Amino acid sequence: MQRHTCIAILCVVLAGFTSAKEWRKTGQWLEVMTSQGPVRGLRDPSEELYTFHNIPYATAPTGEHKFKAPLPPPTWSEPYDAVDKGIVCPQFKALPIMHNLTMQEQCLIANVYVPDTAKEDLPVLVYIHGGAFQVMFGDWIKLKNFMKTKDIIVVNFNYRLGIHGFLCLGTEDAPGNAGMKDQVALLRWVQQNIAAFGGNPNDVTISGYSAGSISADLLMISKSAKGLFHKVIPESGANIAAFTIQTDPMNIAKEHAKTLNFENNDVYALEKFYKSLSYESLTADGFLDRIDSTFMFAPCIERDTGDGAFLTEPPINILKRGDYDKVPLLYGFADMEGLMRIDFFDMWKTKMNNKFSDFLPVDLKFETEDEKEQVAAQIKKFYFGDKPIDNDNVLGYVDYFSDILINYSMLRAVNLYVEAGHNQVYLYEYSFVDDQTPVVPYTNVRGAYHCDQTVAVSDSRSFLILNEDNISEEFKNMKKIMREIWHSFITTGKPIPAGSSLPAWPAVGSDMSPHMSLGQKVELRGVLLEERTRFWDNIYQKHYREPIPPQQSRIKHNIEL
Repeated sequence: MQRHTCIAILCVVLAGFTSAKEWRKTGQWLEVMTSQGPVRGLRDPSEELYTFHNIPYATAPTGEHKFKAPLPPPTWSEPYDAVDKGIVCPQFKALPIMHNLTMQEQCLIANVYVPDTAKEDLPVLVYIHGGAFQVMFGDWIKLKNFMKTKDIIVVNFNYRLGIHGFLCLGTEDAPGNAGMKDQVALLRWVQQNIAAFGGNPNDVTISGYSAGSISADLLMISKSAKGLFHKVIPESGANIAAFTIQTDPMNIAKEHAKTLNFENNDVYALEKFYKSLSYESLTADGFLDRIDSTFMFAPCIERDTGDGAFLTEPPINILKRGDYDKVPLLYGFADMEGLMRIDFFDMWKTKMNNKFSDFLPVDLKFETEDEKEQVAAQIKKFYFGDKPIDNDNVLGYVDYFSDILINYSMLRAVNLYVEAGHNQVYLYEYSFVDDQTPVVPYTNVRGAYHCDQTVAVSDSRSFLILNEDNISEEFKNMKKIMREIWHSFITTGKPIPAGSSLPAWPAVGSDMSPHMSLGQKVELRGVLLEERTRFWDNIYQKHYREPIPPQQSRIKHNIEL
């Protein structure tokens, strides 16, 4: 009995340490007490901040349970040295950025960047990495220069990817959305621990680029994340995009299994097959070159078991009901998002001319093949006129993929937000380019690439050049403007700070205006991409395909799931 009493007292003491800033500086080390035990971070050699890398915020289940929700994190009694070990979650290995990194199953780690300041209750930015839910890692994008104001704490993290994170069979061991449940676990970890680092758990902004943008947008409408954040900045990706939610997760799991020579349609045989695959087999395909605007394994609609589900109905239904906390939302995209598909242009243009319907987004449905071909012809004519897709209309190709991957779904979501009474949505289009921006192939035109606004806020020159060396004066100024906007939104919920020389920026109204144009000139404009949005509204009103959960199957002995 005495031992239990001591344990209870220890738990109370540890809880006390996490409720307020408890710092102990020793040389280059800063020690804080978390709910798991003491953690030590190093002072950054180039900035006035401390970095805490590689803190396990949860435990990835293994073996037969590897597709389930995360488990609680480990604890310790001696100081944990939170140094960078380059840990990333299992993923497609062909990307050069993965060199010199450690890919491992226990990958659910957080990195915390803390300014060296006596201030407490600092606003917190939780940044979610992108990569189509298939690749990348939390610490890829750095925000140290953004933190020079010394009044924001930044947290980034890893979450399970690809099949590991998003196999969705609707069974007990593979219910779906493991990667999204990792993200919820991280947000809970922040709520429990961020005060120890000097952060305010009641002032948390979630943001991310691409799949990270989609994640932030999904977290906003998931009941499992309710109350864990207070502002949201999705950067190029909506919760209703074609590649956001698996349209038919059972079919996707079966389709991929066939490529691995497994064709048993029984759900439990399929589950057993995926459980048996090595990590090398599970990460052999990045699904990055599909023509249907999906990346296969992504978030899904789960069967409603009442047991920790992340999402149990299509996002569009939640938006139409307005059944979510309407927190301030800074929402937008780059003007040439479709450049993410430009490397495929020379290969795909002939295929698109031969059968354009193969390139329609997967969230469209048709009664007949003839109807599908008629709609495909209508869409092709809208972007390319009566000409074949070729080098002289490559900009139509960029616009098409911009709209079906990012633009239309974000603008459609904005409309649903506003109709639901969400009056704190601040819409923008980022279009800044300079002489260092590459021209679009076969043109002399420059445009902002997918998530270029993320690059502008971060310490990067581009997604491939992770520093700010040798950038133009114009880009330096643009970075300053973007950081001012993001900083203001994170700290106040408004994108334009008081006393700024930038134009006033009202929230979007019922007429879908205004939006802020963030280009060579920062100026407030009216409706964004009105003609293209109206065109796709007509298509989706007639042909939208709602995603479904894993089909109800029967388990052994004919007991219904």
